[in-house]
Amino acid sequence: MTCGACVRECPVDIEHVDTIVDLRRNLVMAESRFPTEAGTMLRGVEGPNENPWNQPASARTEWIGDIPVRVLAPGDPAPEYLFWVGCAGAFDDRAKKTTQSVARLLNAAGVDWAVLGGRERCTGDPARRMGHEYLFQMLAEQNVATFAEAGITKVVATCAHCFNTLANEYPDYGASLEVVHHTELLSHLLAEQKLLTTPGASGTVTYHDACYLGRHNGRFDAPRDVLGSTGLTTAEMERARERSFCCGAGGARMWMEEGGDSRINDTRFAEAAGTGADTLAVACPYCFVMLDDAAKAAGSEMRVADVATLLAESTLGEPTARP
Repeated sequence: MTCGACVRECPVDIEHVDTIVDLRRNLVMAESRFPTEAGTMLRGVEGPNENPWNQPASARTEWIGDIPVRVLAPGDPAPEYLFWVGCAGAFDDRAKKTTQSVARLLNAAGVDWAVLGGRERCTGDPARRMGHEYLFQMLAEQNVATFAEAGITKVVATCAHCFNTLANEYPDYGASLEVVHHTELLSHLLAEQKLLTTPGASGTVTYHDACYLGRHNGRFDAPRDVLGSTGLTTAEMERARERSFCCGAGGARMWMEEGGDSRINDTRFAEAAGTGADTLAVACPYCFVMLDDAAKAAGSEMRVADVATLLAESTLGEPTARP
């Protein structure tokens, strides 16, 4: 999964993840050996559409609807924040809800922000984790050039994988960016009282730490601070924060079938359901997809929702969407 749990627990600090990805690079680039379903993802990223969903670039703004959104055209003045929507946030129906909630919250807070629209492409994260290093480097160089042309200095991302790649890996390709996760920006806006919640929401929520936000980057508090502002009662899972359990999507496993007697997302969802909470809060679209699928497979009435959507319901009066 490249989730980093093995590295976190190893008593002699062995960096398993780096070694595994190196092995994958040899298999993919030298021997062309990889799962068939992963090949579909790689072709989508490498093809003219440049995204794992293999959707046209023109579809990257279909989530906007009637929300006031500035789409940057070449030559436009740079915003304070570029909202990096990400492929999941643009194309996956469930992740689109998160994207829309963030957009409405940024507008309500008076933030100067914009999106790249059709000029945004995959960060290359799934290609790198799969072992296709050349494809990752090609995408990184193209995205960095777009940032430079647009004068982008600050980026907010809803995807933990995009956040990690932009913040920690793009500097190697010349990017000079301040990258924040959407939960961090929302926590900051709440602290500055640019967003005012109406506490009174009933129910209990448990939060799932995304591996690439929490364990890999140490972002644990902001999502919990945002949830605390909603008035929901919080309940922690036994495996939380730096010892959180993966949703099963990391390391490009999002695009591959999982064998064995039990699925990782089902195991994690069972832990969330075991808290007795009404809602499972997430802060990454991959986690959203995996855990919502697990909820449906279990026939559970537990709701899975992004932290931003829960905040939007408390702040903007958006109707609560039940399963």
